[in-house]
Amino acid sequence: MSQDIGIWLDHEKAFVATIDKDDLKLSREIKENITRIESEVEKHLRLSGGSRSRKTPYGPQDIAAEGKMDARRRNQLDDYYERIIQAVQNAKKILIFGPGNAKKELEKKIKKSKEMAPKVLPLETTDKMTERQILAKTRKFFSTYP
Repeated sequence: MSQDIGIWLDHEKAFVATIDKDDLKLSREIKENITRIESEVEKHLRLSGGSRSRKTPYGPQDIAAEGKMDARRRNQLDDYYERIIQAVQNAKKILIFGPGNAKKELEKKIKKSKEMAPKVLPLETTDKMTERQILAKTRKFFSTYP
């Protein structure tokens, strides 16, 4: 299957736009599809635990709770990126774009795989986009890409 895939993502959601060119010679139609993947990352994590003494408003246990929150968020993001990677296993080329750092984090995860690393194209920074805009950008990019 010859699929070119564009991924728009931030830390809340990802849109995977698939352009399938297999049947182009037979039907002159390009099959396009877009899939939404929710991150399920909690925005404001609130963990129980930690205590404060009357003399010092911030005790050492508050720092430990903050470390737990960071680790939990990191694990949730790793799961999110793994779900995206599973969705693009059949890709020929992958274009990753979007605002913020999520695209860089996903690229780093993908490049750990020897099979997937050569498929990743240079990242592009974009603003928030609608599903139609994501499909159009992906279609336009791969129509001009060699």
